[in-house]
Amino acid sequence: MKSKKIALLLRKALLEEGEMAQSLYEYELEEHIDYWYEGLKADRDDFVFAVTENSGHVAMVLIMADKTVLVNEAARAKLSEFWQRNYRTNIEKLLPMMAKELADDTLYVTGVKTINQK
Repeated sequence: MKSKKIALLLRKALLEEGEMAQSLYEYELEEHIDYWYEGLKADRDDFVFAVTENSGHVAMVLIMADKTVLVNEAARAKLSEFWQRNYRTNIEKLLPMMAKELADDTLYVTGVKTINQK
């Protein structure tokens, strides 16, 4: 049941332009930026993003290859820009995994490689 509740919160934050919490970003995500950036470089990802939920609040961070860090709504907007037409589809596919990991008290983190399509 916890996973379903988290999925609803993530859906609101990521697909319905819901508000995200700066304080939650600072509390749970900010300290991991350097670690995730090192993983991004090692894996040769184009960007990495992480999502968390706590007490009904959601936060996210997106780290780009040049170490630009975007938080919450700015991160969501950049992810949407990167994925363009596939943003909604990709998030809907990822939501169950995100919710499960968060319900298991693990931060959801994923690195992404992009393919240039003309």
